Amino acid sequence: MSATAEQRKRDDEAARRPWQGGYRHYDIVKEASIAFGVVLALAVVLTALFSSPDEKPSTIKQWSRTMPVDFVTTAVGELDYSTTTGTYGPPYNHNGDGQHILFIRLQKWFGVAHPINTAQDYVIEPLRSITARPDIQQAVTAYQAASPKQQAAWTTAYTNALAKATQGPGDSVVMPAGAYGPVLPMMNALLQYAQSGGLDGALLTSRQFYQTDYTKILMMLADGSALTDRAQAEHLLGEQWGIMNETGSYPGQVWLWLYTLWYQIKPFSTSANADVLVMAVMVVLSTLFLVMPFLPVIRDLPRKIPIYKLIWRVHYESLAAAPQSTPEALPPPAAAPG
Repeated sequence: MSATAEQRKRDDEAARRPWQGGYRHYDIVKEASIAFGVVLALAVVLTALFSSPDEKPSTIKQWSRTMPVDFVTTAVGELDYSTTTGTYGPPYNHNGDGQHILFIRLQKWFGVAHPINTAQDYVIEPLRSITARPDIQQAVTAYQAASPKQQAAWTTAYTNALAKATQGPGDSVVMPAGAYGPVLPMMNALLQYAQSGGLDGALLTSRQFYQTDYTKILMMLADGSALTDRAQAEHLLGEQWGIMNETGSYPGQVWLWLYTLWYQIKPFSTSANADVLVMAVMVVLSTLFLVMPFLPVIRDLPRKIPIYKLIWRVHYESLAAAPQSTPEALPPPAAAPG
């Protein structure tokens, strides 16, 4: 019988022997309850101290109620395609070329993936859904039937007069007298529709089964001052290293410092093509990082700067203290016969 089999046989015999030691009562339910309570208490305390804040989302309803003048200012900009979304270009529309670097035009290459017609999606179609208001339907019809020049005259007059607009009772907007045509009743109706929460629902509707595409809502909020003001308060703007932060005084994705660094310095901080420029820089840096083991000078730096000896100093000290063994002397070669 082999030594391994013999040892296994002895272990089996020892396991079958009756226990000769003492016994002690152990309440496993009690111990499990204590352990569960301690873990639960730690989870609650650590969650309260270190978890991310549960901030309420920004909505068009909340925006239109708290900043009605800013809302109608944004809405009339959507109507005449003068907002950021209206002039952005791909992936939302064809009203701009998008960002580029030299001949690289990623936005145009990928095309319009999330089509947004600001006038139709944000103003005309939501107002058309208010079928119980014939006066609003007539105003929309009159606006659409007018020439582009006349439409521009109405929206320009309304936009210029917004500088003197005031917030009236019931979160309404009081405009000075002017030649606004059907734009004035359209904006008033859209404001009321937004304040009721209807515009949020209208912009969230999509062809998908689950209504989880918030692109249109976010883009309209971004065209106004609501998101910018909130980001300013939460230190989330680009010039505030926002991509690295979370809302409130909480640490964020610090590992993104290299990406967001470029947005703080020129020419990136002042360029209209900042995103694609920063992307190009990060592609170059990432490529250099990947090929680092193949670069003759860079790959030899660890040998020339022996920081590894400091990190593994205990290992190298043990090697130095170990006795040096010498190979045994080899016998002389045998003489050739003959």
